[in-house]
Amino acid sequence: MRHGHGRTSLYSSALLVLARNKTTTSTSATSELQNLLLVAAVVKALSENGGSRNLDENSVPLTESLVLQVLKRSSLDVSKKLDFFRWCSLRKNYKHSTNSYTQIFRAICRRYHNHNHHEIIDLLSSMKREGVILDSGTFKLLLDAFIRMDKFDSAIEILDHMEEELGRTNSSLNSDVYNSVLVALVRREQVGLALSIFFKLLEATNGNNGNDNGNGNAGCIIPDAIVCNELFVALRKADMRDEFRRVFDKLKEKKQFVLDLWGYNICIHAFGCWGDLGMSLSLFREMKERSQGSDGSFGPDLCTYNSLIHILCLTGKVKDALVVWEDLKGSGHEPDAFTYRIIIQGCCKSYWIDNATKIFSEMQYSGFCPDTVVYNSILDGLLKARRLTEACQLFEKMVEDGVRASCWTHNILIDGLFKNGRAAAGYTLFCDLKKKGQFVDGITYSIVILCLCREGQLEEALQLVEEMEARGFVVDLVTITSLLIGLHRQGRWDCMERLMKHTRDSNLVPTVLMWKANMEASMKSPQSKKKDFTPMFPSKGDFSDIMKLISSHDSGINTGPGSKASGQQDEEFASHNIDQWSSSPYMDRLANEANFNDHSFQTFSLSRGRRVQVKGVYSFDIDMVNTYLSIFLAKGKLSLACKLFEIFTDMGVNPVSYTYNSMISSFVKKGYFDEAWGVLHEMSDNVCPTDIATYNMIIQGLGKMGKADLASAVLDNLMGQGGYLDIVMYNTLINAVGKAGRVDEASKFFEQMRTSGINPDVVTYNTLIEVHCKAGRLKDAYKFLKMMLDAGCPPNHVTDTTLEFLEKEIEKQRYQKASIRRTDKDDFS
Repeated sequence: MRHGHGRTSLYSSALLVLARNKTTTSTSATSELQNLLLVAAVVKALSENGGSRNLDENSVPLTESLVLQVLKRSSLDVSKKLDFFRWCSLRKNYKHSTNSYTQIFRAICRRYHNHNHHEIIDLLSSMKREGVILDSGTFKLLLDAFIRMDKFDSAIEILDHMEEELGRTNSSLNSDVYNSVLVALVRREQVGLALSIFFKLLEATNGNNGNDNGNGNAGCIIPDAIVCNELFVALRKADMRDEFRRVFDKLKEKKQFVLDLWGYNICIHAFGCWGDLGMSLSLFREMKERSQGSDGSFGPDLCTYNSLIHILCLTGKVKDALVVWEDLKGSGHEPDAFTYRIIIQGCCKSYWIDNATKIFSEMQYSGFCPDTVVYNSILDGLLKARRLTEACQLFEKMVEDGVRASCWTHNILIDGLFKNGRAAAGYTLFCDLKKKGQFVDGITYSIVILCLCREGQLEEALQLVEEMEARGFVVDLVTITSLLIGLHRQGRWDCMERLMKHTRDSNLVPTVLMWKANMEASMKSPQSKKKDFTPMFPSKGDFSDIMKLISSHDSGINTGPGSKASGQQDEEFASHNIDQWSSSPYMDRLANEANFNDHSFQTFSLSRGRRVQVKGVYSFDIDMVNTYLSIFLAKGKLSLACKLFEIFTDMGVNPVSYTYNSMISSFVKKGYFDEAWGVLHEMSDNVCPTDIATYNMIIQGLGKMGKADLASAVLDNLMGQGGYLDIVMYNTLINAVGKAGRVDEASKFFEQMRTSGINPDVVTYNTLIEVHCKAGRLKDAYKFLKMMLDAGCPPNHVTDTTLEFLEKEIEKQRYQKASIRRTDKDDFS
């Protein structure tokens, strides 16, 4: 070999080296060494500048073994391997085999990039022209590569191509291929594409049932349990309820498919969170029946119990959840930190504070350290129950235990201090947190701004909005609504421009104001001059027929200890053939008593309304509707509110419980009971669950109508459904029965309120003092006044008015006694 004289002969060089070592090697070793030298020479030539142009087609004898060894070299770049692969394809007497294509595909997919997508497509086209069949392993490798590169259209294209090729030979792809594709698509958040493939497989399964020789399974490609579970989880997270139910129903039709333990737990949790408690209990019963025929390992586990307790708490059946909690501890499973968390949250939301604190102590005794979420739940419950001292002590314990207080913790404290008459303390805490520069967010500012607006301190509220914007927090719709209502009440139209100027999201406030102005302008001519509402809620009957409507709702499960039919249910339950050795006897009872004919209606809900955040100018979802409604309803403009309700429902926005409750509240305050009755009917027709606020409005309306006896019946129905009484409900009941002349019953509710762990507030004491004064029971009124002062409950302006009335009644009573004495003396003389 001489430099500068033509191309290097790689094959000759390999033979020269081989000849020098010929005397010490055998024939087989010679062939192997020759091959190794030739591969090394080819790899070296490809690595240099020019790549395949350095190769001499006459000097390199192409064989499948040589090509595979070159393609397997890890030191050779992928682009060089592609260059060599194409160079081999141009040789006249050589044709790539399936193994060669598999190896080059593996090399490309090992270091995938988006630009490799075109290389793979070109190779597939070349493979098709040469008539080479793609094996299932390589096909699966390419599918995974396309999915990783987000080339989903290409993945589906190659899937269709493979199905078409195999269809010619009356064979089908391995089910593992589809399973891996579906799992990959779901995890890449391509749920829609995964669903289309999933349903396509099921349809193909239906088509193959006619050629199965009678067994119903031949030729069927049904995704395995892991794939279905992944799909269920993705649909649950995306809140795709209809799709979830469709997948569930399709799988239940397949006799050869059965849910595993994970699948049962996912479906129980999903259906329960969507309010379908009947379906969750049905799946639990099916799960127990299947476990009886197995070795016992398939039965409910801790995850099952956690889901059921969580579902029962969500649907307002906290009493049932507490009994299931006791079942869990006797079932052989030990509660974990999540179990303690969900049962504590359920008790706090339903004002069962004593139960929550008891379980909290048990949680610590069991060795679990309560986290911030648990402390926040109990703090929120104590503050809403007006147990301020205990809440402050719990917060101190939280700090002592080293649990980090979050921003949400301080928001709960500040809001609780404001609502418990400790506005100065709440504002001081807010200022201290601002100075520290932490634990303050946009919601903290919004809480303080809302309180200032209620007190009429708009200048201070606007200053906080400016400060809020300067610190980078976005003003949400709750804050804007509070400011607009406050500005409208005081006629401060000059501050509108200031609000727009100092709002970070420049589109939101102008759009709200412009839209509101256009709505008011279009509604200047109301339909009726006598009433300020739109006749869009036709009523069926009278508001006093409330029990008929509520009783019709109770078509699902009515297992609350307060139910009137509980005694009868106990007898029926005793007559059932129940397994005495069951690890979950109460859950078995709930499952047997559930009505599975109606899987959609949720009679009562513990869920709260979520805070409205800024979601964009044109995203008129239900939160935006509720925000706009609150602006008009707070100003008493029912006609505008009803028109707005009609516009958004025509747009396809489905109202929620908060929307209906706002409308009912406004109608009740105006005395339009028939219209409120119409809203309740529409709420029932739209299968919208009632909550504690709905019952508050019903009892308030019945009290204004003088139907206090009916209000008590509604209360019994609420308790039978697993509902609870909050401080607003107690105040409403005390006011309704007290003004109806049933003073002893009002005192009874007061004692029940204190026994349940809810401390009375100023509204409670004011109502009790007033009703006892009007009933002529001045000593009892004075007793409640003393109790109010001893409890440290600060009076308000209503208290002053009530005390003036009390003093007048006392003076009037003294005058009457004095007159009687004078009359007696005159008669005696």
